[in-house]
Amino acid sequence: MTKPLIEIRGLYKVFGDKPKSVIDRVQAGDSKDQILAETGHTVGLKDINLSINKGEIFVVMGLSGSGKSTLIRHFNRLIDPTQGQILVEGTDVMKFGVKELEEFRRHKMSMVFQRFGLMPHRNVIDNVAYGLEVQGLSKQDRLSKANQWLETVGLNGYGEQYPSQLSGGQQQRVGLARALCTDAEILLMDEAFSALDPLIRSEMQDQLIELQQKLHKTIIFITHDLDEALRLGDRIAILKDGELVQQGTPDEILLHPADEYVEAFVKDVNRARALTVETVMQPPAYRITAETIDEALIQMKKLKGDYAYHVTEDGYQGIVTQESLQDASLDKSVDGFSDDIYETVPEISPDAAIETVLPETMACDYSLPVVDEEGNLKGELERSAVAEIFVDHAVDPEIKKAG
Repeated sequence: MTKPLIEIRGLYKVFGDKPKSVIDRVQAGDSKDQILAETGHTVGLKDINLSINKGEIFVVMGLSGSGKSTLIRHFNRLIDPTQGQILVEGTDVMKFGVKELEEFRRHKMSMVFQRFGLMPHRNVIDNVAYGLEVQGLSKQDRLSKANQWLETVGLNGYGEQYPSQLSGGQQQRVGLARALCTDAEILLMDEAFSALDPLIRSEMQDQLIELQQKLHKTIIFITHDLDEALRLGDRIAILKDGELVQQGTPDEILLHPADEYVEAFVKDVNRARALTVETVMQPPAYRITAETIDEALIQMKKLKGDYAYHVTEDGYQGIVTQESLQDASLDKSVDGFSDDIYETVPEISPDAAIETVLPETMACDYSLPVVDEEGNLKGELERSAVAEIFVDHAVDPEIKKAG
């Protein structure tokens, strides 16, 4: 199994004059409010354990005060933990000296801020090239590279403009281009789109998804917006009062909230829009692989169902019923499989949102075949499975907090 790119182990952060003096109380379970009242120290993070894989978008979300922005600033040591380890490719960044930390920040991690973080006295091209200037690249090389990234984020021709001349969405594109320009493997994005109006925010989300499909960066994305987390995240971690209450894939968070806090987050989400067919499909119940009608009829009679998916070496062919096979077997004019033998049932993609296939699912007498781009049968979508996602489930008390 591939090792995670980033590991956070037993991370605690206490703000105050003598943070280490209250760690024992934090670990003993004293509440955040109690520690603040009795010691004057604020618990920012408590026993955070995370692993982040190379090339994934890992979203950390929570309400204001949950510790998410405090957490992201630990990755590049803008904040040092009171206790715990931060490992990147197996190396503990807490052991870096000043020079090593500078190199790490210049080459390994870039950051995109909520309020853009652009230098108003520099034009756009110089803002984008700033990280390369710090790295020591020649002016010609850094401007050439910066122009390439401006074109990538859709700002070709804006290099001589100043930040004040740009819209909010354009400014954030400059910030994104600046972060990408250094070729850093890891991108930290702290509420990067939250200052934008909804339409521009949606466009920036689209652009990030599109860029990620080409670049395969490791992105740690902070947000308070669950819809944004579900749209962007390969995996999501949810914080509350400095503690990690659940982590998992978007569908795990949606369908199996770990506690009432997470359940309150997900209760108003349009699940049919957020979930894909792949998340709720089942393995095909009955397959037939025969090459002739008679062989198919023999296989069908051994099955419990009255219909099955016909699959050959060329992939999924269609749905056949016992009745249609019997009729075809008795009809001497039928020479083999044809469109007349298969039921008229739409094929659906595993990547399709449930919302887009809802009418077909509800109208069809059969479970819909889920077929990938290569024509392979990946599963079946049952009407009951689709109906199930609209049912509110009580939180399972056996679900433990993710660690």
